[in-house]
Formats: sequence, C-alpha cells, structure tokens
Amino acid sequence: MRKFLAVVKHEYKKIVYKWTFLLGTVLFPLIAAGFAVIPAIIFSIKGEPTRIVIVDPSTRIAPRLRANLSAENIKAKGEQAVKDSQVDITSSQNDRMKESAKAAAEGFIFVDYSAAGKTSDEIRADLTKKAVADEIDAYLLMPEKYDADDAKFEFLSRKAGDFVAGDLVKDALNDAVRSQRLADAKIDEATLKVLSKRVDLDTKSIDEKGQEKNSDMLLAASFVIGLMIYITLAIYGQVIMGAVVEEKETRIAEILFSSARPFELMLGKLVGVGLAGLTQMSIWIFSLLGIFAFAAVQADLSPMLKGMPPITPLMVVYFLVFFLLGYFIYASFYALIGSMVTTVQEGGQFSLPVTMTLLASFYFCFAVIRDPNSSLSFWVSISPFFAPITMPVRILAETPPFWQIALSVSLNLVAIAGLVWLAARVYRVGMLMYGKRATIPEVWKWIRQA
Repeated sequence: MRKFLAVVKHEYKKIVYKWTFLLGTVLFPLIAAGFAVIPAIIFSIKGEPTRIVIVDPSTRIAPRLRANLSAENIKAKGEQAVKDSQVDITSSQNDRMKESAKAAAEGFIFVDYSAAGKTSDEIRADLTKKAVADEIDAYLLMPEKYDADDAKFEFLSRKAGDFVAGDLVKDALNDAVRSQRLADAKIDEATLKVLSKRVDLDTKSIDEKGQEKNSDMLLAASFVIGLMIYITLAIYGQVIMGAVVEEKETRIAEILFSSARPFELMLGKLVGVGLAGLTQMSIWIFSLLGIFAFAAVQADLSPMLKGMPPITPLMVVYFLVFFLLGYFIYASFYALIGSMVTTVQEGGQFSLPVTMTLLASFYFCFAVIRDPNSSLSFWVSISPFFAPITMPVRILAETPPFWQIALSVSLNLVAIAGLVWLAARVYRVGMLMYGKRATIPEVWKWIRQA
C-alpha cells in the first residue's frame, strides 16, 4: 500500500505542478467568460450607417420599404421579436434590447437618386460608379412588375460582410412587397395580421414526480454535463497514454518495476492522474458557478433560473460516481494502448476506436434527452463504455429507478475490474519492449501468460 500511495502522489504532483496544468486550469474559466462577454462587446459596437439608394420603377414598393426600414419600425419589430422569444423580461434585459434595436434602426441613410430616362444598364453603371467613389454604400434594384413570378430584386453593397444590414433589407423588402400585393388584391392587412398571429406555446416536460421542467433549459443543462464529462475523459485518457509512453521512451520502467509490482504502478498511475483530473474539473466547476452567479446578479437571470432543472446533492454524488467509472474504464484502455506502442503518434492511431466509442456515447445523450424512459435510453445507460456519460444525463432528465442506477454501477465496476486486469498483464510485458510496436498475436500471448 505504501508503494501504491507513493506512485499516486508522484503521478498527481507530476501533473498538478506543471505550468501547463496551471495555465489550462486558469485559462478555461477565462475562455468561458470570454465567449460570454466578447461577442456582446463586439455586437454592441456601432458601425457606420449604410447609405442606400432604392430604385423602384413601379414607385409602389419604395415608400413601404422606407417605412419598414425606419428607425421606429425596426425598433418596434426588434422589441416584439425579443418579447415573443422570452416569457419574462427583466428591466436590464429590456434596456439592452432597446439599445440593440436602436443601433440596428440607425443603420440606414436613404440617398435620393433620379432614374428617369435611364436604362437599367445605365442605372447599374452609374450607381456602381458612385459606390466605388464612396458616395453610397449600397443600392437596391427592383423590377417594374414586382408581382411577376420571375421578378428579380438585386441588392449590391460595398459592405459584403454586413449580414445584419442585408437581413434587415431582405425582411423589410419581403414585408413591403407582401403589403403591396395585399393592397392590390384589396385585402385588409391589419385583419390578416390578426388572423395570422402565432400562438404562444410554452413547452415543458413532466418528471416522475409530476413536476414541470423547462424543456429548453433541460436540454442545455444535459448537454453541458455530457460535454464536460466527455472532454475530461478524453483529455485525461490521453494524459495516461502519454505518461505510459514517456516511461517507455525514457527507459525507466526497469527501475520502477524493481521498486514496485507492475499492477501497483499502473493502478497508482490511474488513480494519481484521475485525482489530478478531479482537481482540475472541480476548479472549473466552481469557477463557472462563480461566473454564472456573478452574471445572474448583474443581469437578473431569476426568470431563467426558474426553468433550470433541480440538481440535488444526491445527483452530484451520482455524477461523481459515474465520472470516476468512466475515467477508470477509458484510462485503462489508454494505458493498455500506451503499453503496446512505442510513440505517442502511434498511440493516437490506435486510440481512434476508443475515441469514437467515447464520442458515440456523447451522441447517445441526445436520444436519452428526447426519451429518458425508452428501451434505448435504458440499455445505453447501463452498458459499460456508454453509461459514464449517458446515465448522468438520464438522471438529470428524469431520475430512473434506483435498481437501474445500481445495475449500471455494478456492470461498469465489473468492466473496470476486467479492463484493469487486462491492462496490467499487457503493461507488465509491454513496458519492457522497445524498438517496435506490439502485434495483436503478441498482445494475446502476453495476456495468456501466467
């Protein structure tokens, strides 16, 4: 036991005391905060207004289009769109929504242009010349027969990457043409809007206790948990393989084997690296919780928090248990691969099936979220290799009966025992081989040796 603990301590300190570990641990919360803050800052920066010329031979669409692109209309439409997408809007959210709508509404300046007596080619050439001379930024050409089946509208802009302005023009033009078609058909547009009003459908799920849950928040929370476990298992599985290959390349395995048994060395390596992974994951979780709590206070996210699925202390215990199960399953695989190969590059090729299995278990999470009680959800949540990721997601979506959780834990423990035994036998011989990669028949021979 003393030698085993010494190996655990050595492996743990070897990872945690590295500057790369500290840098990665600190950078992850900063990157997460950056993804939340930087896009908001970028989109809050106001650009120059788009100077646009509208050429309308029919003279019927342009007035409606100008009205649709007016500051008041864009503001009202933006506010209504945000209200339709959110049930409860706080005062801070309402202020940010108005500022965003105001910025979009101030994005157009209409430039007068006389197209009388000019052909379409002359108009196009003249406006293109003005755009090149920086007199205008964009121009819109309309056909005279706007209601024809082959009617072609053209929008040309110097700001090719300004997708916001392009989308606003497209939506406003469609509304303008639609309004004019209704007017030509003598159909009251206001009455049609009332008849075409979309219904407000609030989609929720019901758990095993009959309590309501917000489906969107459930999907988001389940996705985050599944993704976090997937990334951590993939990263630290590769760390295990790299550590095994490093010991083989530096030829210190002989010295290590003279001090402790191969099984103690391998198991100590798995536990030490696993504790380092838990340390980093704990720091990430508490950092993200702190960032989320700060954002909740600043932005008043209480309406959104109401839709969050409840996470009980027992769920946290379950998540920790299945994370450890998944770690030992996949770390044993990576340790086995590291014992067989001679370089990290070869290990990357051999680990592809393991990585694909890990990725498949993450994709199964979406099927579990859709129907936690289906036969597929049951089997993937108790099966070794899949359960470490799918069962935590299933527990969050709708906690299954305890016997299913116990069965999943038991099956995975049996799988871990078999994999550790298998990996230890390969590790014992493979670590002393240098110069060439082990073949499958050779590995099978190592396993059968007493």
